Amino acid sequence: MKQQFVRALGLTILSLVPTHVLAMEFSIVGPRAAGMGGAGVAVTTDSLATYWNPAGLAMTQTLDIRMQVTAQGVARNGAYDTIRNIENCPSPCTDAPTLANQLNNQSGSANASAGLYFKGHLGDHAFGFNISDVAWAGAYPNQPFQATGATVTGQLAMRGLEARQAVFSYAYAFADKTFSIGVSGKIMQGAAYTGLATLTNGQNVTLSDNFGKAKISTGFGIDVGALYKPTSWLRFGVVAKDLTSPTFDAPNGEQFKINPQYRGGVAVNPYSSLTITFDGDILSNSTLVPNVKSQVLSLGAEQTLFSEFLSLRLGAYKNVADAASNVTPTAGFGLRMYAFRMDFGAGYDFKEGGVLASGSLSLTF
Repeated sequence: MKQQFVRALGLTILSLVPTHVLAMEFSIVGPRAAGMGGAGVAVTTDSLATYWNPAGLAMTQTLDIRMQVTAQGVARNGAYDTIRNIENCPSPCTDAPTLANQLNNQSGSANASAGLYFKGHLGDHAFGFNISDVAWAGAYPNQPFQATGATVTGQLAMRGLEARQAVFSYAYAFADKTFSIGVSGKIMQGAAYTGLATLTNGQNVTLSDNFGKAKISTGFGIDVGALYKPTSWLRFGVVAKDLTSPTFDAPNGEQFKINPQYRGGVAVNPYSSLTITFDGDILSNSTLVPNVKSQVLSLGAEQTLFSEFLSLRLGAYKNVADAASNVTPTAGFGLRMYAFRMDFGAGYDFKEGGVLASGSLSLTF
């Protein structure tokens, strides 16, 4: 009976996967996932399950309230250093041809999230909500950069989208929490940005000042997820996000669409205080940078000590759909004092300088 239910649920979710997926990348949200390489689908059972996998809400009977902020940035092929070198190169700039050619093959992207998250329960029923903001941004050459004599000239196209959302989630656990299913409904206000940043050697430019004024529109999203726990030491999770493909208008007449994202995970507990977990995007997602895809694989571990007073985390992630991506190591820790928790997580790409950072404060009863 249970096997038939899980098989039917998996087939239902997979049947919703379109042939071509054009979506924003799956963002890492919260310091526990950040410390474990971005893995959260199979292990998140606190209020952040309203983002990662609503089915996780029903796997523990706790009341959880937390605030979190997470930010991540990627500079592909040394884009950040090239922009700084153009700004710092005096006129005439003897390196102008080299810098122009470098920047034509480079781009950058970022995503961030912040919000207030809540979880409660009533027996095998669980519910949660959050008021949050998930944002994405991208920068890339609008047209080829050129070196005219000893002067570098060109423009970077800037794209950004904020999904300001109110999320309401419900989950139910079956068969003594052997498996659970969950669903989230999201009311979303999209703030879309487009702009151009002109780069000339010897002149500084602040990219964030060139996004322009946002255009506001609204949308609605639905997430569904499932968790299966056949034994006390093994869990499987899957989530499908934004099945309604919410679309938002941009100032330049474009539309930014968040097409569905699909991610699965597995978690193993060799013993009660150690968790090893793996997540992966089932399909690749598009980003706000043309021709750059995102399909992130994540691996992490968490060791708790002194009755969970201290949690130590390690992990790594890689975007296997982006040839310029490197394996990024991560680490983090959490401190618990009675109901109060502080958690921090971070990652750093030592080759490209990409960075991930997250922190949260929470109360869990």
